[in-house]
Amino acid sequence: MELQVHDLAVARAGVAVLEGLSFRLLPGRALVLRGPNGIGKTTLLRTLAGLQPALAGRVSGAEAVAYAAHADGVKAVLTVAENLAFWAAAYGTADVAAALDAMNLRALADRRAANLSAGQKRRLGLARLLVTGREIWVMDEPTVSLDADSVALFAAVVRRHLQQGGSALIATHIDLGLEAEVLELSPYRAKPPAAGGHVGAFDEAFE
Repeated sequence: MELQVHDLAVARAGVAVLEGLSFRLLPGRALVLRGPNGIGKTTLLRTLAGLQPALAGRVSGAEAVAYAAHADGVKAVLTVAENLAFWAAAYGTADVAAALDAMNLRALADRRAANLSAGQKRRLGLARLLVTGREIWVMDEPTVSLDADSVALFAAVVRRHLQQGGSALIATHIDLGLEAEVLELSPYRAKPPAAGGHVGAFDEAFE
């Protein structure tokens, strides 16, 4: 499925941060978002994932989006396998074995998430993408806490997803070695609010 964004404006704390944004993400393609801290990358991704409404414009294809946020979204009391099984059931899929193998989690399948390292939790959070059955992966700094080997492993997973007709939208400053287009968000920065409307340090909480 294709993700289409037309004349989109997104807001943080009620203040527009990006506006006039249009792009298409075709099956089999990857698109990397770039821009300085605070420009609105996270706000944009959350909007595309349906977690907050757009200020203006329209998005089509959002029903096929699976979102991997800054937080790993794992349940500490469940094991690695149980976490994946939970998400597989939520999305109406069944097979977690492929996700365990893809993110090198097989040896950790019976370990509670509370006992995982930061990097292991990140791998588990990313493995969740594989059990969603969704075609469009939207990811916010997915390589945080990953070592070099895990970054390469993740890049291979994304590359396989693209080869199978999926697509990926990634906010990252890391070169994943993917054949991807780059969308620089700076030209779409919204006009600053009127005097007295500055949101200050809150900008840094959501890129």
